[in-house]
Amino acid sequence: MLVRSYNFSTKVQSLAILLTVLMTGACSISPGVEKDGAGKRIDTNLIPNATPKSEPITNAGNKSPYEVFGKTYWVLPSSNGYKETGIASWYGTKFHGRLTSNGEVYNMYGMTAAHKSLPIPCYARVTNIENGRSVVVRINDRGPFHGARLIDLSYVAAMKLGYADKGTANVLIEVIDTEVHPQTLANPPLIVQAGLKATVKPSPKITSKPAVPAVTGNYLQVGAFRDITLANEMQGRIRGLTSKPMVVRNQGNLFKLWIGPIADNMELLSLKAMLKKTVNLSAFSVSP
Repeated sequence: MLVRSYNFSTKVQSLAILLTVLMTGACSISPGVEKDGAGKRIDTNLIPNATPKSEPITNAGNKSPYEVFGKTYWVLPSSNGYKETGIASWYGTKFHGRLTSNGEVYNMYGMTAAHKSLPIPCYARVTNIENGRSVVVRINDRGPFHGARLIDLSYVAAMKLGYADKGTANVLIEVIDTEVHPQTLANPPLIVQAGLKATVKPSPKITSKPAVPAVTGNYLQVGAFRDITLANEMQGRIRGLTSKPMVVRNQGNLFKLWIGPIADNMELLSLKAMLKKTVNLSAFSVSP
């Protein structure tokens, strides 16, 4: 009896240890944000993409600059033309039902996302570079603030892109322009040299063309402002960081500060990386 009792006790202890190991292992490989969790498995074909529409930028969630974990971030004045590749993660049960940065309730089964610098709200097409799948999400939250991750998708969006089990994926983010653009051909875009006052006069004929530099190449957009004074202030802030020319383009009621043209793509990428590292400025490539 003693031997049987001992064997039974030993088996119970062994089973308990085995269950503990299995449970610990499950936690350690859970995808997504640390201590976060996956939701129920659902048919993602029943979840439609977000429908882009023009929305006003909210006061909540768009403070700039702002600080998280001792690091300072700047919100882009405009989302137009934003295109970036990077690492996407996702967030789920830990934040489900909590408020997002702009005061909405986070739903892990909704087509939403979090981004560190894009204005809230805006819409973006996110493509999983590894499998070619794409979704459209509405960005209404801030993050991710973990490592080099660029965007945090909702759990269901990550499922639709096929990386919910994996945890992260390399993605392409392309903002969908939903801003109202009252600009007409009778009042064409105008390039204003930084430092000069902008005077926009309506043209009686549809014959004028926007002035563009003769040199070919792309530009880096480093800011878009409703007041040209702010564009000039930004120009003065970064003037000493590059010898490339700068122009302010009046477009869609915004004064956009561009650096360029830059014909060499590697030089453009190097300048972009330098601005990010030096002044934490998220510039992006645009074409005239």
